[in-house]
Amino acid sequence: MKDLKDKVVWITGASSGIGEELAYALAREGARLVLTARNKAQIEKVKSKCLLHTSYCWIQLMDLSKVEQIDSAVKEVLEQTGKIDVLINNAGRSQRSLAKHTPLGIDRSIMELNFFSMVALTKSVLPSMLHHGSGHIVAVSSITGKFGFPWRTAYAASKHAVQGFFESLRAELNQDHIHVTIVSPGRIKTDISLKALTENGQAYNIMDKGQLNGMGADACARQIVKAIKKNRKDILVGRQELGMVYIRKLWPSLYHRLVLKIKN
Repeated sequence: MKDLKDKVVWITGASSGIGEELAYALAREGARLVLTARNKAQIEKVKSKCLLHTSYCWIQLMDLSKVEQIDSAVKEVLEQTGKIDVLINNAGRSQRSLAKHTPLGIDRSIMELNFFSMVALTKSVLPSMLHHGSGHIVAVSSITGKFGFPWRTAYAASKHAVQGFFESLRAELNQDHIHVTIVSPGRIKTDISLKALTENGQAYNIMDKGQLNGMGADACARQIVKAIKKNRKDILVGRQELGMVYIRKLWPSLYHRLVLKIKN
């Protein structure tokens, strides 16, 4: 999809972080935007900034963890826009707790938002893309979808599930002119660690050093937009931390030693 001008792009988790910067980057491309988040005040601010660069920006407020609301939301968006050219599944939440201290309910809530909401929204949008004979689905995963990491057991599990589902979906849609891009960010400078769930269900409220010194969310967004325009299948986004992906693959024993030394 070389040209995103006037394409309808739906971004979830668009009120902050990577999603917010994707909204701005795609607005500058001239895309017609649909933005989803729970925070009405914050998403309205994002919309106002987007409208400086694009003529259309629709807000679809939704709690994606409530998957029973997704079909009606998709119907409403399609009534407004006519079609969805690009779906960017970006909403998600991280974790900062040891598995032995984490109730199963926390694991389930992370899986519900990070995995099942992506699957439900994708399945609901897919019939329209198939009807139009084109489309692009983006799943924002994580490098922890490539390897495990302490204090993030449920988060890593959810991202491994994202990786497996969307890789499989890509193969299924090979003949349908629908592209699937999986994005695996590393340490991106967002508030993801501040909002991460702890074992008591509260926000972690601590900025990880890795996040603080990470790649800017705007730079990350630009790489994702470039990947969409080039129909890339998989991209890693970040800095030196991406080396862990290759170490895990090529030197697994070294990876296992290194991961024990790294907390954040």
